[in-house]
Amino acid sequence: QSHLDATELRRALSETLPDVMLPSVFVALDALPLTAAGKVDRRALPAPGKGRPDLGNPMVAASNSLEEKLVKIWAEVLNLDELGVHDNFFDLGGDSLLAFRLVSQVIKGLRVKLPLSAPLRAPTVAEMASIIVQNQSQNANP
Repeated sequence: QSHLDATELRRALSETLPDVMLPSVFVALDALPLTAAGKVDRRALPAPGKGRPDLGNPMVAASNSLEEKLVKIWAEVLNLDELGVHDNFFDLGGDSLLAFRLVSQVIKGLRVKLPLSAPLRAPTVAEMASIIVQNQSQNANP
C-alpha cells in the first residue's frame, strides 16, 4: 500500500479534474461505509478533522510575530487547528473564495495593504509575510 500525502493526491487529481472539482479536504478511510444495498452511506462518512493534513513536508512554526499573526488568520479561514509557515494555502484546502476571504481578513486584522492575488503569488505564510514586509518598506520609503 503506497501512501499519498494531500499535496501529491491533489496534484494527481488535478491532471484529470478541473480545479473547481478538486476536494478541499481529504479523509483517509480503511473502507467506505456502505448501506445494506451496498451503496456508499454518505451519512456515515466522518466529518473532516481540523488537524493539519499530511502534506509530505514537516510543519515549521512561525519564527516572528508577523508570521504568528498570519498563521492565526490562515488557521481561522481554513478551519484548521494548526499549520506551518511553509504549507501551501491550496494544499491546505484553500480555494479562490477562501483566498479572497483570507486577503480580506489579513487586511482587516493586520491593517496592511495586500493585493487580492497575494495567495496566488505567495501561497505560504512565509511568502505572504515577505510580501507584507516588502510593501511596508516600499511605503515607508517612497
